[in-house]
Amino acid sequence: MAHAELEPDRGGRRRVAVTGLGVVSCCGIGKDAFFAGLNGPAPEGEHRVRGFDSSLWFDAKEVRRVDLFAQFAVAAAEMALEDAGQLDVDPALAGIQIGTGVGGLSTMEAQIGVLLEKGPRRVSPFLVPMMMANAGGATVSMRLGWRGPCETITTACASGTHSILAGHRLIATGRCDAVLAGGAEAAMTPVALAAFGNMTALSTSGQSRPFDVRRDGFVIAEGGAVLVLEELERALSRGAHIYAELLGGASSADAHHITAPAPGGAGAIGCMELALEDAGLTAGDIAHVNAHGTSTPLNDMAEAEAIDKIFGRPGPLVTSIKGVTGHSLGAAGALEGVACALSIDRRLIPPTVGLEQQDPEIHLDIVRDAPREWEPGPVLSNSFGFGGHNGCIVLAPTSA
Repeated sequence: MAHAELEPDRGGRRRVAVTGLGVVSCCGIGKDAFFAGLNGPAPEGEHRVRGFDSSLWFDAKEVRRVDLFAQFAVAAAEMALEDAGQLDVDPALAGIQIGTGVGGLSTMEAQIGVLLEKGPRRVSPFLVPMMMANAGGATVSMRLGWRGPCETITTACASGTHSILAGHRLIATGRCDAVLAGGAEAAMTPVALAAFGNMTALSTSGQSRPFDVRRDGFVIAEGGAVLVLEELERALSRGAHIYAELLGGASSADAHHITAPAPGGAGAIGCMELALEDAGLTAGDIAHVNAHGTSTPLNDMAEAEAIDKIFGRPGPLVTSIKGVTGHSLGAAGALEGVACALSIDRRLIPPTVGLEQQDPEIHLDIVRDAPREWEPGPVLSNSFGFGGHNGCIVLAPTSA
């Protein structure tokens, strides 16, 4: 299809391309290291981001005034922009959608210690701008001078996916020509680790085993990822490399329980069905599902039941990258969005690392043991968060 003949998305919406990727993860910093990490073994020990050099993005004074989660957001955003090339976008039509689950928790926790040990006068005046959840997106916006909508979605583990979906809508409706969308998280603090552990959410084995019969909880992780979303016709006109087209998605709530999924994956089913409808696809069109796949007994089973209900058997190829990345909470969906775009672009689906003995009650065609070459088609990426938040997005090879 010639550039001048591009048809709008169904409903008259503008089409949305993914033209840049930036990622900070425990399995690699930068898109190439990240994708290589997804196709290798799980990191040993805690799933923190190792080798992150803040001086590449901040001077010594700045770094003391920006929480680590916001540093991840800035680094991922700037890598994504560099990857996208010369956008030359009107700042008033350029938006930021960077989500997080808990924001600057490490700063808040450290300053509570200061308060208790040294008194209120020693609490940092930078505490509030460092701990607030919107600090990541705000810092990116100020650095770039982008004056379009700069918003932060905080829907627990669905935050990154919801932010990408929000970016899609800003471009599809004509409000923005380009959006930086994703998520960032650095919540591996002593209190958070104790809290997640005491609620029995964390793996006692220290291993993430999505869909494995021995799965016993998630492995908490740090990370950040940002995608450059751009109006497709504009991207084509400047000769941008297009990783994938973002076709749409959906958001819904279980309205069931603050941490547990709705029985039988009812909320997930509804969200996936809405996402397919929004993307103009049917279940039979989906070639791959990037699962939320946290390695928790209830969530993996609920998601598996939901996928089975919608797609039947054997269904599309399924993978969960959390066997490698761990669960980075509000950044997880953004990392998975990058993984989906790279899977399409590089024609390779990473395996579900940690899956050795598939739960006999889970009837999915799961990519395991080694990466799987494939003929890229539409991909559904799932995120489900505490509070009953459901988020799904659909990416596909561009037809332009």
